[in-house]
Amino acid sequence: MTVDEAVRLLWEAWQQQRPAPEELRGQLTLDTAYRVQLGLLARHLAAGEQQAGWKIGLTAEAVRRLYGSSEPVFGYLLQSRCFRSGHAFAHAAIPHPALEAELCFTLGRSLRGPGVTPAQVLDAVASVAPALEIVSLRGSLAADLPLGVAENVSQWAYVVAPAQAPYPRDLDLDAVAVEVRRNGKTVLRARGAEALDNPLHALAWLANRLAAYGRALEAGQCVLTGSFIKPQPVAPGEHWEAHFTPLGSVAATFTATPS
Repeated sequence: MTVDEAVRLLWEAWQQQRPAPEELRGQLTLDTAYRVQLGLLARHLAAGEQQAGWKIGLTAEAVRRLYGSSEPVFGYLLQSRCFRSGHAFAHAAIPHPALEAELCFTLGRSLRGPGVTPAQVLDAVASVAPALEIVSLRGSLAADLPLGVAENVSQWAYVVAPAQAPYPRDLDLDAVAVEVRRNGKTVLRARGAEALDNPLHALAWLANRLAAYGRALEAGQCVLTGSFIKPQPVAPGEHWEAHFTPLGSVAATFTATPS
């Protein structure tokens, strides 16, 4: 299975909102998966999309052990899939929707690996905002990690609240806490240090990992740095809100009828 063949098969599946073809299962290494993922990104850009940035997944040691991975994974974000806090999604438009509570960092200047350090990341970050990542659980991440990476790590959309800018350099990211509410009722609480890697370290990892594929974190790009919570399945008619102390809140609604 060549990279070009895998890109073609996954592009066709994505357009038809189908799972990955069975013939791809067990056929990709992680390195090949990233090359396929970037090939799919190239197709999106050729079709007129704009890349908004990147996402990082498996940013907790316990989760990496569960997936048998020694490091996080990355995917891309499209500008057309970025929405403001309060957006109403049509639930039926998202295959097997779930959401995650994350922080969204925007870069003020570029970072090109290898050798990027968390201190350099701190100097480069321009702002931080509460975010919800909307994921589609139709994919293959759990059953076949490389194929899930090729499919862009379940990414479907993301919702961002107003950012704090300039970035508060004294912010203790390990102490950031999130309270997640469904229809006004608290369902989850988590702290950064308990839930995921330090986001500045995750951003340094991403800059250095992208360098292997001739990519960089570019000024103006945003990055979702990993979820504070496990993916939460979403039902029609639900309203979700995540309040991050001390950064503010982000919300989204999933309507039962097209919006």
